[in-house]
Amino acid sequence: MSHLTTHLPVEPEFEQAYRELASTLENSTLFDKHPEHRRALEVVTVPERTIQFRVTWENDKGGLEVNRGYRVQFNSSLGPYKGGLRFHPTVNMSILKFLGFEQIFKNALTGLNMGGGKGGADFDPKGKSDNEIRKFCSAFMMELSKHIGADIDVPAGDIGVSGREIGFLFGAYKRQRHLWEGVLTGKGVSWGGSLIRPEATGYGLVYYVQHMIQYATDNQETFKGKRVAISGSGNVAQYAALKVIEFGGTVISLSDSKGSLIVRDEADSITPEEIYLIQQHKVERKYLSELASTDAFRERCSYVPEARPWEHLDKVDVALPCATQNEVSGPEALALIEAGARYIAEGSNMGCTLAAIEHFEASRQNHEKGKSIWYGPGKAANCGGVAVSGLEMAQNSQRLTWTAEEVDNKLKHIMHTCFLTGVETAKSYTVNAEGSLPSLVAGSNIAGFMKVAAAMRDQGDWW
Repeated sequence: MSHLTTHLPVEPEFEQAYRELASTLENSTLFDKHPEHRRALEVVTVPERTIQFRVTWENDKGGLEVNRGYRVQFNSSLGPYKGGLRFHPTVNMSILKFLGFEQIFKNALTGLNMGGGKGGADFDPKGKSDNEIRKFCSAFMMELSKHIGADIDVPAGDIGVSGREIGFLFGAYKRQRHLWEGVLTGKGVSWGGSLIRPEATGYGLVYYVQHMIQYATDNQETFKGKRVAISGSGNVAQYAALKVIEFGGTVISLSDSKGSLIVRDEADSITPEEIYLIQQHKVERKYLSELASTDAFRERCSYVPEARPWEHLDKVDVALPCATQNEVSGPEALALIEAGARYIAEGSNMGCTLAAIEHFEASRQNHEKGKSIWYGPGKAANCGGVAVSGLEMAQNSQRLTWTAEEVDNKLKHIMHTCFLTGVETAKSYTVNAEGSLPSLVAGSNIAGFMKVAAAMRDQGDWW
C-alpha cells in the first residue's frame, strides 16, 4: 500500500478495493511468472482523470441548492470509460474511485470493449419532486456533457439514478450538445435503450451462481429447492429474486435501509406478485416497513427493523447481497456459514468486507469439494448489468434493436464465459488445497487485471 497511501488523502473505500485486488495478486503466482506486472499495478491504481464540479439548481420554492458533482475516468485501455452515475448523499471521491477501480476489471471480464469509470453527485432524489429532479439533472449535465460522449465516456444508472433520471439526463445532453448518440445506457427502449437492461444485473447474478452450483456439484444440483437470502429490494434484488423463483428456488428475504423482511416458514417463498408490489412501492419511494404491516406480508413474513437479514436466518443455501458496499461483515459471514450457506455472490459492488471474504475463502479451502463454501466477487458475479449496457452501446452504434431473446442469450453466454475465465485463471495462478474449489476471487481479479495490463502495455502506458 505504500505507494498508494503516500500520495493520497484518506480514501477508505478506494483503499479497501485496492487492497482486495493487490492482496490477491500478491498471494498468487502472477508476480513470480510476470514480475513486470508490479509496475502495471502501480500505474492502473491512478485514474487517468478525475473531475469535480459544482451543481447549482433551483428547488420548487425558488431557493438555491448546491451539490457536488463528480466523474472519475479511471482507465480507457479497453474502450470508452463505462460506469454508472450515483445520486446519494454519501457520494464522495473515495466511493467513486473504489467503484471506478472495480469497474475497470469488471468490464474487462465481460469481454466487451469498455474502459472503467464512475460518477455521481451528493444529491438525494428521495423527497424531491419530478420537477426538482429534472432541474438538478439539467444542471448536472451542463458540466458533465463537456467530458462525455459515445466514443469517450458512456455513463449509466446506479443508486438513485433510474430510468427517470436517465431520461432527464439524456434530454439535457441532447439539448446542450445538439447530438443524438448513445451517450448514456439504461435509456427507454423506444429511444435507444436495450431490452433486458433493467433485469440484466439480477438475471446475470443468478446465471453466474447457477454455474457455481453446477460446477461445485458436478452438474447434480441447480437452484431448485435452494433457500436463497437476498438483501436489498431495488432493481438488482427484484430481478434476482424473480429469476431465482423461475429456477425453482425459494426467496426468504429482502431488505432496505430501514430493515429486513424475512419469510417465517422454511418451505415458503416471497412470491412474484409480492415482488411486483415491492417494485411499485419503490417507484413511490416507500419503505418495506410500510408493506410489512399489510395483509399480504404480515401473515407470512417477519420484519426486523434496523437490521440486515444475514444474522436472522435459521437455514440458508445461497446468499446474494444486492444492496450496497460492505453489507456483509465478518460476524455476519460467520452467521451465514453457521446457517448453512454454501454459495455467496455479490449483486452489489464490494458487498462483503475483507473480513467476510477471508471467512468465505477459508471455508472454501478447508472443506472437500462438494462441501466447500464458494464466494463470487461482484466484479464477476454482477457484471451482467454493464455487459448489457455494452450491448446497448453496440445496438446504438448500429441503429438496431435486438430482441429480448437475443440479448438474454448474449447475457447468458457472457456470464458463462466470465465464470469459466475465473475458474481457469485460478487454476493457472493459484495453489489450492487438495479437493478444494478454485478461488473465484483470485481467478476473476487476476484475469481482469492481466487483460487490462496487457492493453496498457501495448498502448505504452507502462513498460
